[in-house]
Amino acid sequence: MTYALIVIDMQQGSFGVATPRHDAAGVIRRLNRLAAAVREQGGAVVFVQHDGPPGDPHHPDAPGWRLLSELDARAGDAFVRKAACDSFLGTSLDDTLRARAARTLIVAGCATDYCVDTTVRSALARGWPTIVPADGHTTSDRPHLAAAKIIGHHNAIWADFLAPAGPAHVKPTETVIHHLAALRAPPQRA
Repeated sequence: MTYALIVIDMQQGSFGVATPRHDAAGVIRRLNRLAAAVREQGGAVVFVQHDGPPGDPHHPDAPGWRLLSELDARAGDAFVRKAACDSFLGTSLDDTLRARAARTLIVAGCATDYCVDTTVRSALARGWPTIVPADGHTTSDRPHLAAAKIIGHHNAIWADFLAPAGPAHVKPTETVIHHLAALRAPPQRA
């Protein structure tokens, strides 16, 4: 089974002083570890970047469009651009995943309540078996709800979501990494 890690909108424009993200440093560390585990298993790492309109911090000509420098993005990874919350809508994501023989998606990144949520739901609706690292996505506090509550709420929704591929499998990043490592381990002899 080939896995693809989709890392959404981990761009400089999403992580400014005006938009502090819940456990940003921890999420970045976990995503780097998860990307390494996916690569070692022979899977694909796909970075999705939002293209904002002129004047937006995510406009492709703005410094905010670039990925966070702390992310371990490599030349062999795939890079997909989007203009909506859904990473599949009007993009090459589905074709990229199929070209890399992906069978199961691991969806992570920013923001839990916008682009991550929309992409998880879209992946499930398209029939992609989907894993969400429970601690591999982030958002900011909103006027109506703290970021930690938003993250917990979405983890619960995705784990119970009705879709052709079933609900998302929501697990801590460490559990996902251990699962990927077990796939690489040679079979035990009796």
